[in-house]
Amino acid sequence: MEPRMDLFEVVPDGIAAVTALEKYVRSKVDHGLLELVKLRASIDNGCAFCVDMHTTDWLAAGEDVRRVVAVATWHESPFFSDRERTVLALTDAITRLGEEGVSDELWAEATKELGDDLLANVILAIATINVWNRLAVPTHKLPPALAS
Repeated sequence: MEPRMDLFEVVPDGIAAVTALEKYVRSKVDHGLLELVKLRASIDNGCAFCVDMHTTDWLAAGEDVRRVVAVATWHESPFFSDRERTVLALTDAITRLGEEGVSDELWAEATKELGDDLLANVILAIATINVWNRLAVPTHKLPPALAS
């Protein structure tokens, strides 16, 4: 697979706008929760560049490798708190936004677990990583090569 286009070069002002939203969510959502959102949405969207980047970043920040790997199968994993499980479920629901949207049951759980402010910022974080995924996948943005 070859990269198709470098959006950073072609539309730098558009990328700057997405980057501004990224900076906002980084300032509002705990790093661990944010990496959980970014990795899960990137797995859902099949974005190799973002999966590579967020696993690398999260591991470099000291996260346990077993938790990072378990994001792919979070439903079956004992490694996540109730809050994290709620965020993972919300990430799946918003990323895969189908006809049903986000169920009333999940919304009630998320509101109870996160509160309005954090819930709003988590929704923005989920939307932001989905934008990044939707920029990287069609342009074939590739992760850096493995070290030899």
